[in-house]
Amino acid sequence: MSYFRPVALEHASRLLNHGPTVLITSRDDQIDRRNIMAAAWSMPVEFSPPRIAIVIDKSAWSRELIERSGMFGIVVPGVAAKNWTYAVGSVTGRDEDKFNCYGIPVISGPVLGLPVVEERCLAWMECRLLPATAAQEKYDTLFGEVVAAAADERAFINGRWQFDDDKLNTLHHLGGGTFVTSGKQMSVNDK
Repeated sequence: MSYFRPVALEHASRLLNHGPTVLITSRDDQIDRRNIMAAAWSMPVEFSPPRIAIVIDKSAWSRELIERSGMFGIVVPGVAAKNWTYAVGSVTGRDEDKFNCYGIPVISGPVLGLPVVEERCLAWMECRLLPATAAQEKYDTLFGEVVAAAADERAFINGRWQFDDDKLNTLHHLGGGTFVTSGKQMSVNDK
């Protein structure tokens, strides 16, 4: 007997998309504005140089800021940031600064000066936007080269996530404001 049942195609991406939810930060000095948004679709695409892909709709305020400035930040929120993550993913930043609105403390990244968040978060990266591609136009996918990165040493040890403390765990968006955290670490040698 098979337990498999058809999945509505509108939910098919959720079968793969249980990687960490990220916060995308942006800044445009010409208009003196910054923004933060939640994104469930991000992924590494190259190791060296490190490159990342993120999906941001063409109509999003963050997309405008990123394309004008040529840079974006990625913040990996921890469990303690779940309310911020949901809030900044639910409203636009066109009308107000979401950092101020939700009391999200920021620091400036060391290379690009992007707003990044360490409090309640586990990691951040500063990225330079790579030149536009057909995927950027057709699929709303932006590509960036990571120029600086940092992580909480209690959760990212020797180049790997280690989720030994439930409070130092990444969030994974399942849709509709529902999140889960990463599970138990295991090795191929475990029985």
